[in-house]
Amino acid sequence: MILMGIILAEAVGLYEGRYVAQTQSYGPEARGGSSKSEVVISDEEIDYPKAEHPDLLLAMNQKSCDDFFADVAPGGLVVVDSTFLSHLPPVSAFGIPFTRIAREKLNKEVAANIVALGALTQITPLVSPRAMRTALLNRIPAGTEKLNLAALKAGIEAAKRAMKEGPSQAMPTEVPGKGLLGYY
Repeated sequence: MILMGIILAEAVGLYEGRYVAQTQSYGPEARGGSSKSEVVISDEEIDYPKAEHPDLLLAMNQKSCDDFFADVAPGGLVVVDSTFLSHLPPVSAFGIPFTRIAREKLNKEVAANIVALGALTQITPLVSPRAMRTALLNRIPAGTEKLNLAALKAGIEAAKRAMKEGPSQAMPTEVPGKGLLGYY
């Protein structure tokens, strides 16, 4: 989750020229426990780096979805890894199986976060595919480029399919892009 936030922030800030603030937190259980990354994006200077009522929540598991979907601003959107999902929240939500895609298509479950970044790139106007690809390639370890680009592409394709089906509730006519809150 934290790497996703960093890559998104760099894509938006360095390659799209917008103001961005990225924060992260994880408790003592970080090795296998929960973590959080917040990315605030704006066309104006940012005076507070936290997303109190984010326009978009990306949750990589059911518990995070259940715990935090109510924080999403009215008209916002929830995107969740449906690999671990038993139900979608009662808001506009996309369930996309990021982990299953990473496992089945890439043989690397660890790439689920990059699959999710690809989906966000497709679903929202936050960042262009070109900027996301550039930020990704500048941040990942050498030798993992092929895997990570395939993961990004798989996420974009999965989001295209999900968008044809539509979210669980009526999607706003324009997905806001001011704040992203991601939980794992």
